[in-house]
Amino acid sequence: MVRDIRVIGTGQLLDLAGKLRRAGHENIRASFQRRIRRAAEPLRSDLQDAITSLDLRSQGRGAGKRGGPSPTTRPFRASIAKAIRISVRTTGNPGARVWLDRSLLPDDITPGVVNRLNEGRLRHPVFGNKRRWAQQNATPLWWDKTIRAHQERITREVERVTDDVRRRLE
Repeated sequence: MVRDIRVIGTGQLLDLAGKLRRAGHENIRASFQRRIRRAAEPLRSDLQDAITSLDLRSQGRGAGKRGGPSPTTRPFRASIAKAIRISVRTTGNPGARVWLDRSLLPDDITPGVVNRLNEGRLRHPVFGNKRRWAQQNATPLWWDKTIRAHQERITREVERVTDDVRRRLE
């Protein structure tokens, strides 16, 4: 799974973060942070759309197998989509990060589930019964493909924002 999008010339972001600190212009820093967040928002939205529309398929029950309704009414994919967050930093290691907030996931969904969904295969106990397991298949690399589709646009936007802020500080 793609963990980070790296912008070439991150030294420029570090230099700019130092200049922002020294300049003390809170409105420039807030504008910088807001514009970086705005550049990452479409990525978060597309990741949320990708997980909510992800096709999860299973082999289904065999003949003569028992079954029934799910014991939970919580929508699985929507729960994961709600946990996708953006964080923006202008100091230390500046940039934007799109991530899965573990604290927003229900207790029975671990972050590893998203990694396995990205691999295209989710194996899980049937209704929590560790003696019976089921496998569901999904479109592989949905997270990676979505990030790659946005990488070039985000890189261009961050470079443009960085140049604008640098010009204002000089």
